[in-house]
Amino acid sequence: MLGQRISFVSMVCSQPTIFSIWKPFFLHGLDPLQNNVDTLNNYFLRLNYILGFSLPPHLLFRPRLDLQFLQRFLQILKVLFPSWSSQNALMFLTLLCLTLLEQLVIYQVGLIPSQYYGVLGNKDLEGFKALTFLAVMLIVLNSTLKSFDQFTCNLLYVSWRKDLTEHLHCLYFRGRVYYTLNVLRDDIDNPDQRISQDVERFCRQLSSMASKLIVSPFILVYYTYQCFQSTGWLGPVSIFGYFILGTMVNKTLMGPIVTKLVHQEKLEGDFRFKHMQIRVNAEPAAFYRAGHVEHMRTDRRLQILLQTQRELMSKELWLYIGINTFDYLGSILSYVVIAIPIFSGVYGDLSPAELSTLVSKNAFVCIYLISCFTQLIDLSTTLSDVAGYTHRIGQLRETLLDMSLKSQDCEILGESEWGLDKASGWPAAEPADTAFLLERVSISAPSSDKPLIKDLSLKISEGQSLLITGNTGTGKTSLLRVLGGLWTSTRGSVQMLTDFGPHGVLFLPQKPFFTDGTLREQVIYPLKEVYPDSGSADDERILRFLELAGLSNLVARTEGLDQQVDWNWYDVLSPGEMQRLSFARLFYLQPKYAVLDEATSALTEEVENELYRIGQQLGMTFISVGHRQSLEKFHSFVLKLCGGGRWELMRIKVE
Repeated sequence: MLGQRISFVSMVCSQPTIFSIWKPFFLHGLDPLQNNVDTLNNYFLRLNYILGFSLPPHLLFRPRLDLQFLQRFLQILKVLFPSWSSQNALMFLTLLCLTLLEQLVIYQVGLIPSQYYGVLGNKDLEGFKALTFLAVMLIVLNSTLKSFDQFTCNLLYVSWRKDLTEHLHCLYFRGRVYYTLNVLRDDIDNPDQRISQDVERFCRQLSSMASKLIVSPFILVYYTYQCFQSTGWLGPVSIFGYFILGTMVNKTLMGPIVTKLVHQEKLEGDFRFKHMQIRVNAEPAAFYRAGHVEHMRTDRRLQILLQTQRELMSKELWLYIGINTFDYLGSILSYVVIAIPIFSGVYGDLSPAELSTLVSKNAFVCIYLISCFTQLIDLSTTLSDVAGYTHRIGQLRETLLDMSLKSQDCEILGESEWGLDKASGWPAAEPADTAFLLERVSISAPSSDKPLIKDLSLKISEGQSLLITGNTGTGKTSLLRVLGGLWTSTRGSVQMLTDFGPHGVLFLPQKPFFTDGTLREQVIYPLKEVYPDSGSADDERILRFLELAGLSNLVARTEGLDQQVDWNWYDVLSPGEMQRLSFARLFYLQPKYAVLDEATSALTEEVENELYRIGQQLGMTFISVGHRQSLEKFHSFVLKLCGGGRWELMRIKVE
């Protein structure tokens, strides 16, 4: 009978299918096969909808589980846990208490099989009934605790994602960091993906690991002590040595996966961006009859991505072989550890029933201790994901911090000083006759030493509108970028002597920009609320300026100023309508100085003249980039850029 009982215990230890039947007593995911199959099936499903460009091969960094990973991970933790009294810290403490309480209940549940051996061996009916009732109560309690444990993990995931994303947003939108990072820098790929996608994946993976990681030290200490009490030093030493060996093997197998995973994400971004490119440019592509060419190019990116996925799967194959091997060998090791004291005669004075009870208890202790170690080994796959995300987020954060400091050093006025965040609009600037003062300014593109403009001295004052002309590539838009602070001049001094916004300077870029939101939000952009105040008076202003811009029909199309639309403004508006809407915004904000970069290129000369005439009536001074001679009558000076750094400044004769 004892032999049959020991044989049954050995089957529980060594056969995952039988062990899964025993799980209701342990109430813990100890089935290594099922856990790893689930991980394998879902591994690549976690990496979807990635948007952006990939870096050239020579710029790919190689993330590792090294000191740099630890430093970046600790810096991210400082964001997630800003103080000991923060909400995240309190939730984490709650999670710790729940998990420890759950483990206490699991221990009691784990002893139930050994107690069943006792009451069944002694044919104790009353004891059997009481034990069954206790087992049911413990199982219900443990199920409840486990559910609250998962619930708290989910709350932590949401809170972590909120804090980390808002932290990156704060750095990303500080000054003009977002412009510099996306336009002037090429060493950080896909900042949008890192902020939106990688942060989400990182927080989800970390929250799934949290409960296991925080409870493991306590479980290991307690069950090591219990194992030592029953098997002596041989049991804990054998299990520790087994775990160390497994960790070393899996660490070796896991190293190449981290780098390959990061590279795969870049290729996912390439593939996603290609489809986004077709979506945004569907009409031009259709005019070119480019379906076949784009099909070929898109498939080419798909094949590169799939080849990388195959390589990643090949590397993961060896990792999963190692994980599964150590999972199954662990069950055999637990049987060996239990068998040694039995065959050495340590428990020779016990009766068969008492020995069966003791063997069952020892089996639970050893199996659970081995399970804790094997679960830590199983976390290697999740840890490889977390390492990749940690490097990508950490690298972005370091770059944003560095750029934010430089941006603060270079800022003339911060956006908060411009009043961008004030709901009631911008405050009026102090009266000033001059907007820009340039002294011996030279300009080159950031990636080139070739001068576009040399030694330009210029004073732009109120009422003295300036028209900038020149062939393509002579630096017209580059000059506006320097005036707007997007670029820095290679030499000379550039001073902006007025504020940005109403009563100051407002730029209309060559490509109109529209945010998500209602028609009202497009007109008042970048204000967050109506200016100067809300109500019917402001509605009348918006409607009047839309009519002046020739867009009175747009109100009917959007079904009102405040009706939420589910379309992309770039998809429903023609190029001319987009430029008209930009002028409606300009009329609403009424700056002293309007900087226009070919803002009427898609409009007829007649419409262009009407829009400029309205701007003049509203008291605006223009700084325009354009090619039509008809624009000269709205300006006082012409700055002609001749190329090679040469320029000419001429006064326009009034006829």
